[in-house]
Amino acid sequence: MRMPAQHRPVAALTAVGAVAVLGLGAGPAATETPKPLRYVALGDSYSAGSGVLPLDPGAPLVCARTSKNYPHLLAASLGAKLTDVTCGGAQTKDFTSSQHPGVPPQFDALKSDTQLVTLTIGGNDQNTFINAVLACGTAGVLSGGKGSPCKDTYGTTFKDRIESTTYPAIKASLQRIKARSPKARVAILGYPWITPAKAVPGCFLKMPLAEGDVPYLRDTQAHLNAAARRAAAATGTTYVDMDAASDAHDACRPVKERWIEPVLFGTNFVPVHPNAAGEAGMAQQAAKALKLS
Repeated sequence: MRMPAQHRPVAALTAVGAVAVLGLGAGPAATETPKPLRYVALGDSYSAGSGVLPLDPGAPLVCARTSKNYPHLLAASLGAKLTDVTCGGAQTKDFTSSQHPGVPPQFDALKSDTQLVTLTIGGNDQNTFINAVLACGTAGVLSGGKGSPCKDTYGTTFKDRIESTTYPAIKASLQRIKARSPKARVAILGYPWITPAKAVPGCFLKMPLAEGDVPYLRDTQAHLNAAARRAAAATGTTYVDMDAASDAHDACRPVKERWIEPVLFGTNFVPVHPNAAGEAGMAQQAAKALKLS
């Protein structure tokens, strides 16, 4: 998406242990030096960690990728060989075509011997969720935070688009990943909560949403995550559920508690995106879902 209670790092595992737990083949003989896990990270800005510093020196500047994103943290805990092609603003179409000049299609990184693949995707497809955030923010400012102007105007429009375009695109992408890297464990992460379940005092100053549109936007995000969950189930992919873990870490929380930075008065240079604690939380949940911790 384009738009710090601290969390313990993901438990460290040796490369041999990681291979055994993942079920990716028998471990090497004791006298041999184990080969590092071959890990490819795909996806959009929530995977790239756009907005968090320092930037990854090996990434195209336009991707705004950080060296503290969850793929880097997960790879470090596993001793894995990471190929990180995550890029801010990525859509499912950027898996098979160039997102920017000089930025190859992300699927070019997938090989027949890839062993682990992670991703977040769907938030930018057709700009549906981005448009929801922008539309609700604009409506919230114009209404002074009262009522539910965004819900009243758009109704089920955003959810309908997610159902008709985003879900099939995610499902097809997961199928293509498995075709390109048939030996790999594949995990798609849900997006951490951006808004609380209902309006809370002081939230409007950080996230200018009308009171009735706070749950409306959360419900729209829940539908997006549900699309990823369903696509995962349909393709034998691991779904990393971020709902419970991120529930008390939305953008309306105090700076030391939130995982997502707000539109106003945030710390990231890209608002409405995970901060370093959020990326660490995503790494931790991915490790749990993959049974690596």
